[in-house]
Amino acid sequence: MLDIKFVRDNQELVAEAMANRNAAWDGARFSELEESRREAIQAEEALQAERNALSKQVGELMKAGKRDEAEAVKARVSAIKDELEGLSARRAEVDAALTDMLMRVPNLPSDTTPVGKDENDNPEVRRWGTPRDFAAEGFEPKAHWDLGPELGIMDFERGVKLAKSRFYLLGGLGARLERALINFMADTHASRGYKEWWCPALASAETLTGTAQLPKFEEDLFKTTDGLYLIPTAEVQLTNIHAGEVLDAAKLPLKYCAFTPCFRSEAGAAGRDTRGIIRVHQFSKVEMVKYAKPEESFDDLEAMVADAENILQKLELPYRVITLCTGDMGFSAAKTYDLEVWLPCYNDYKEISSCSCCTDFQARRANIKYRDPENFKGTRFVHTLNGSGLAVGRTMAAVIENYQQPDGTIRVPDVLVPYMGGVTVIAPEEF
Repeated sequence: MLDIKFVRDNQELVAEAMANRNAAWDGARFSELEESRREAIQAEEALQAERNALSKQVGELMKAGKRDEAEAVKARVSAIKDELEGLSARRAEVDAALTDMLMRVPNLPSDTTPVGKDENDNPEVRRWGTPRDFAAEGFEPKAHWDLGPELGIMDFERGVKLAKSRFYLLGGLGARLERALINFMADTHASRGYKEWWCPALASAETLTGTAQLPKFEEDLFKTTDGLYLIPTAEVQLTNIHAGEVLDAAKLPLKYCAFTPCFRSEAGAAGRDTRGIIRVHQFSKVEMVKYAKPEESFDDLEAMVADAENILQKLELPYRVITLCTGDMGFSAAKTYDLEVWLPCYNDYKEISSCSCCTDFQARRANIKYRDPENFKGTRFVHTLNGSGLAVGRTMAAVIENYQQPDGTIRVPDVLVPYMGGVTVIAPEEF
């Protein structure tokens, strides 16, 4: 959530930023609500001053024996009380409208975020690794949605039978590969200073509001009958661990990670990536979250990207890093890097991690502050960061496709062999 004072004092800047983000911004409506709020405050203050002055008169009139006049003043004081209640209700109404408006406005892009309309304007930062030349090896690579079922490790039809479209089953070494990737990722991040958490897969509306999934993106969530929601990412829980708290500056940055199942209705992605396990309703992910000092948060973002890259490098999967432009960036982000892994089925790079600095946007919503008595009085909002480390399903698809062999088997990446119980090759098995 944006700082209302900043918005009030910088409306032209906000309007330009929202235009760059392809986001709606009704500056006239904001000014109208602000004026109503100011008028209500001024009227309240005037009535409170009148009430205080009249309350003093009551005592003076009673001492002077002017009982009738004192009663008349008392009646006016009582009327003022009713008027104040009405004004307070009006002010609360305006405050709620302002809050709701700002809750639906995205974060301001950082100065280093490139201005652009959509994904076509995302500049590439770097590449790592070289995609395999399957033609030089003498065979045509298969897509994971074909190879997985042929090996008996993946079943899409039964996944649909058990739930609905965009759900799938993993069996045998497919299930083990999923666990291997999760444990490898979590262990690797823990070795680099991240504290691992085990989180609920359900979250309250308040928690989802803290990370800005609500109120704007409710249609993308699965809601239960008792008002809880299935989490779309562990970012929701990890970021809200310290909601309503004041942190010690000496302990920042806090570095957290967690594996969770993730659930997304994909309401805004109809027709996209309908084959395979790239875009599904339920998937596994290892998430990274940081709480940082404002002056250090963008350096912490670079370090988080390096932590995500480290996973891909250990798996020896070719990838590239891009910076998202203003028109393609997520709602909460001020700056975002996407890591895209090479997938032969697309003959292209596909997003596998998104790492963002959200500045104090989420911290304002969740009321997460820090205290640094050596450098300033009082408290300030922390900056929050999040990043996929990595999306497990997409990583599995990349492993299956990039490590496939001419005989239809899959070589297990060296770093995963210990997590696979010594298995080095995934060969056909009965499902």
